Amino acid sequence: MNLFNSKYILSNKRHGWIDYDRGISIILVTYRHCYESMEKSGLDLKSYPWLEYINVFFFGFRMPLFFIASGMFISGSMSKRGIGSYIQNRVQSILYPMLVWGVIQISLQLLFSNYTNSKNDINYYYYVYLITDPRVTGQFWYLNALFFVGVIYAILKVKLRFTVWYQLFLGIFFYVLCGYINSQSINLGAINDILKYYLFFAVGDAISGFMLNDKTADLFTSRKVVIPLVISFFVIQYIFTEINLKNGSNYHVENGIPLFFLLVAIVGCAMSISVSFSLKKHQKLNFLRVVGYNSVHIYCLQIIVMSLARQFYMNILKLQNVPFLALLILTTGILLPMVIYNICLRLNAWWLFTLKKPVEEIEVIFKK
Repeated sequence: MNLFNSKYILSNKRHGWIDYDRGISIILVTYRHCYESMEKSGLDLKSYPWLEYINVFFFGFRMPLFFIASGMFISGSMSKRGIGSYIQNRVQSILYPMLVWGVIQISLQLLFSNYTNSKNDINYYYYVYLITDPRVTGQFWYLNALFFVGVIYAILKVKLRFTVWYQLFLGIFFYVLCGYINSQSINLGAINDILKYYLFFAVGDAISGFMLNDKTADLFTSRKVVIPLVISFFVIQYIFTEINLKNGSNYHVENGIPLFFLLVAIVGCAMSISVSFSLKKHQKLNFLRVVGYNSVHIYCLQIIVMSLARQFYMNILKLQNVPFLALLILTTGILLPMVIYNICLRLNAWWLFTLKKPVEEIEVIFKK
């Protein structure tokens, strides 16, 4: 466990359920990237339709959850740091690792394009796309949108004195506008995701006072909330999955039925939060909290790690059993990035992940 620095993470006084929540989300995200990696490699996934069903079933709420969780802390952070320090922190912890690992990933794809699942038309413009059209480059669109949504929200909050209600109305307007843009198949690059996810960030800020109250855990773990929430979750996710599978696209509901996608996202997020509160309350699956703490590190490295893992398991070890391969690649894509991050801390190479030296983490690592 030393390679995961779990002692520091589990002793941290931050809201533990948030790490559980992020842990759930990053595992679901990693599963999707694992599935896509295996699909592009030519493996017979059609013989295992349940793998695709899992991929689609948990597709709708993973990313909104990250934005809601991030939005919960903006007001508290701004009151402590001010807008300048807040934006600086976003640059250090979100924009910087996105650029570092985005450049590394694109460079590796250019160098080893004959051995990876990369697009044949990948070129040097992809470095620019990290900022202007990050979905072209792969998973880095999320960090791009998270950074710019947070910065825009902070500027409007401070400079134009937008209240949380103004932010919510603006988020709704952006969401509707994004729905129209998608219906017209207009690609505005990074702007599309900023418009789509601004609302979820605003929701996070709006409910922060309630969600960060210690008494909220009792409500979210009570039977009167859990039972109807579980029923709603499975019914809505089932309908969402069936519609997407019928139309042959994971994005059919998200882009074609945006209002229903909003319901899918909100109910899915509420379910994940309820599970997170329960795990924190009963101190179960603590390692999931460690995974959540490392969510950005996992997100930055998972495509590189899973690509190498897939090559190793399939070409070196000659493994062909699809479900077993999926489990191995998924596990590697979650655990190895955390190990790499903590090795970097030990080697004083923390600058690969952040511009601000994580002094407290390093002190715990080297403490006898």
